[in-house]
Amino acid sequence: MAVILGDNPILRNPKVQGPMPLAPREIVFEIEQFLYREARLLEEERYEEWLGTMTEDIHYWMPGVQARYRKDKAPRYSHTRMAHFDDDLLNLRRRVTRSLHETAWAEDPPTRTCYMVSNIEVEPIERTDEYVVHSVILAVRGRNETEEDWLIARRKDRLRRIGEGHFRLSKREIYITQTVMLAKNLNIFL
Repeated sequence: MAVILGDNPILRNPKVQGPMPLAPREIVFEIEQFLYREARLLEEERYEEWLGTMTEDIHYWMPGVQARYRKDKAPRYSHTRMAHFDDDLLNLRRRVTRSLHETAWAEDPPTRTCYMVSNIEVEPIERTDEYVVHSVILAVRGRNETEEDWLIARRKDRLRRIGEGHFRLSKREIYITQTVMLAKNLNIFL
């Protein structure tokens, strides 16, 4: 059976690119361990330590998703539209403080979370002290006795090595799959 490509220039002339440059294995391992530890800190509500994994200039962004037909050329995600999170370090600290305050009734009893991080891909970039890291995260949240929510998202992070020390998160973009948030609230971090 013959495949007809028609007049689609993308199908007739695909851009051939060389292989993506690979980060050294020891860097990939270190970044994987960073992401796994970060998930555990969130599960254990060790939020001060979690905030300590970030740079002072962190940008933590989770845009709202708009389902658009392919013929609509407007971007699916945009910094000019609604975002669930669009935070710097100060705003992240405020969220953490608010969630642990005695008047945070949505967190009494506390939410139970479990995170799974996978599909980790590390891209070296021009700056030798930074890496772009792609991953997928599944967050399962249990509340009260019977409530359970699942959130899955793609993440695009920028990790920066501080001096000769550990990596710090300097940017996170979180792309959830849901156009309508099915959970009652969004009181967890991704």
